[in-house]
Amino acid sequence: MKVDRFVRTVIAVAVILAFVIATAALLFISEAALNVWDRLKAGPPALLYAYVSVMLLLAVTAIWLVWRLVVRRKITPDRAVRAAPLTQGEIEERIRDADSSGVDVSEARAELDELAARKGAIQLCFFGEISSGKSSLIKALVPDADVTIDVVGGSTDEASEYRWRNEAGAEITLIDVPGIGGGDGELTSIAANEAKRSHIVLFVCDGDLTRPEIKAIESLLAFDKPLVMVLNKADRFNAEEQAALMQQLLERIDAVGGELARDHVVAVTAGGEAEIVERRADGSEETVRRERQADIGVLVVAINRLLEGESSTLDARRERAVFRMAASRLAQAEAAYRAQRSEQIIRSSTRKAVVGALAAISPGTDILIQGYIGTTMTQELCALFGAAPRDLDIEEFLSLGQSRVGRALPLSLAVAGNGLKAFPGIGTVAGGVVHAVAYGLIFDALGRSLVLTLTQHGKLVPEAAAKEFEEGISEHLEAGVRRIAKMALDED
Repeated sequence: MKVDRFVRTVIAVAVILAFVIATAALLFISEAALNVWDRLKAGPPALLYAYVSVMLLLAVTAIWLVWRLVVRRKITPDRAVRAAPLTQGEIEERIRDADSSGVDVSEARAELDELAARKGAIQLCFFGEISSGKSSLIKALVPDADVTIDVVGGSTDEASEYRWRNEAGAEITLIDVPGIGGGDGELTSIAANEAKRSHIVLFVCDGDLTRPEIKAIESLLAFDKPLVMVLNKADRFNAEEQAALMQQLLERIDAVGGELARDHVVAVTAGGEAEIVERRADGSEETVRRERQADIGVLVVAINRLLEGESSTLDARRERAVFRMAASRLAQAEAAYRAQRSEQIIRSSTRKAVVGALAAISPGTDILIQGYIGTTMTQELCALFGAAPRDLDIEEFLSLGQSRVGRALPLSLAVAGNGLKAFPGIGTVAGGVVHAVAYGLIFDALGRSLVLTLTQHGKLVPEAAAKEFEEGISEHLEAGVRRIAKMALDED
């Protein structure tokens, strides 16, 4: 209790002293300011204006320095994720900026060129799993079309286009794509891309949806694609079973966040040939192929209603989907460019670190003391990923990394020594070279840890980058020892 009272007494005395000092300082500053102001007013006006201007300039400079050191700046807009739909002007501007930075933008531009080439006719994409009857439906709509149909399934391995005119005389392009779920990833990608480039997707199935079909629908809905669910081979089910399946399809769409009108779910029979087993009079059986009658009237009605009801928005929705595809292509190209360029930055900085270690008078000097190299590498990598860190963030990252280097140095020296033994003709290697390799390994690991953090967070997070460095140091050392050992020997 006495101790507690003593502590409270000390705090009270400290508060009183702080109050007295603050009051004295305020009085001193006030008196000095008033004296200066009186003298300035008594002097020439030019001196007053010059004095006020200098004080304002100093205040603005101080505020700017505090903001630069303390306030966290946002990621540049070009790297930020855009929530609103992209416009053509925005995606073209991003492509130009990326192109000027050295990014390969050919695939992104190809999407815009393809969009321009498809202006005019409405495109309908027949999409679904293999053997669902997509090609047969196109054959039923365009009897004269040269459509390849195989009873084995999976006969379509590339996108094919066919011309069809509806009752209103509108020219429509029917696009047949490879079935999903049966081929390799490339075929599935062809189908998905064609569906996203089309105005309307006719999603063909022959029963309840499978998991790959549901996943594909989610992807199409994310691109705001108008859908017509087509239950093909409906002649296999009676009326009650058809109604139950169609209701189930509506529920599946609703479960993944989509909205589909009831008249956009239709049951059809594409026709084509079917294998039937016939029993002869003598009791033997024979397999024969018979033509199946097509019944696609409700599909034609659904297509016409969709074209009439949403004709004003189909082009805009298709364009937004293509712009998103172009943005995705551009993001992939930017990621590839950042991976390549970050590798160059890390290797260049590592080489400088190795040279600095070889030239150092004291071989045991920690590589992160070479502050200029570490700061430059961090700034270049952050700029590459569109991050604008505070100067304090860079200092904190390098400081945290330096605190972990002490624990990693013995391991780095051991790995460096073993790595140098792998080069023929080298017996005893000078200690300076071993240290240079060790420092190079540490610097290489630090750069790669920073790249991983920038990739995951989009900005410099000092604690996360330092933790990544500490946890992944062994893996990074083993991966880079031969390369950096050769670098050190060449420089030596």
